[in-house]
Amino acid sequence: MTQRIVLAEDSILLAEGIQRILERAGHDVVAVVDNADALRLADVSDVDLVITDVRMPPGSGDDGLRAALELRQGRPGLPVLVVSQYVAAAYARTMLAEPGGAVGYLLKERVGRVADFLRAVDTVIAGGVVVDPEVVASMFATAALDRLTPRESEVLELMARGASNSEIAASLVVSDAAVSKHVANIFAKLDLPPETENRRVRAILLYLGRVS
Repeated sequence: MTQRIVLAEDSILLAEGIQRILERAGHDVVAVVDNADALRLADVSDVDLVITDVRMPPGSGDDGLRAALELRQGRPGLPVLVVSQYVAAAYARTMLAEPGGAVGYLLKERVGRVADFLRAVDTVIAGGVVVDPEVVASMFATAALDRLTPRESEVLELMARGASNSEIAASLVVSDAAVSKHVANIFAKLDLPPETENRRVRAILLYLGRVS
């Protein structure tokens, strides 16, 4: 069945590739825009799906995502499929918080798997929810950060700044032993057992993923 789709993507090559995939599958790409302002102005009254990148001009922040969510405010339940280059759990959580389903968050590399991409398109149009497996893994990992105490979060923030345990102890005015205990608790709560390679680096990456 032919579906009417609006595509928002500032990469010309990727936009052309996605449009070609959709049209070969029998869909009608009724508009292609390369910035969030143009997306906000798109007529979606009879559109079956909006596909958008997260980071787009003019701000190159989360402009594309915010524009799509604004369109959903004007037309509740409008199916939206976000296609991003980044594993951003925070953006995925924003999409999943939308009432009524009909949302999806895929990594751009998934577009190359044409069958999977088209299946995601069909699922979102039908009112379902699709989240890239890598994004799901990231969401579970960053959720573990919520288990940290305020002091453990402080220690992890200082770790992310490159501070050693002794430097953390001096900054927080506590003993080295206390810092070591906090670090051990952080590893345990983030499910990073002793045999995990580069536990400190992995903990820091989880923290940076939360604050980015």
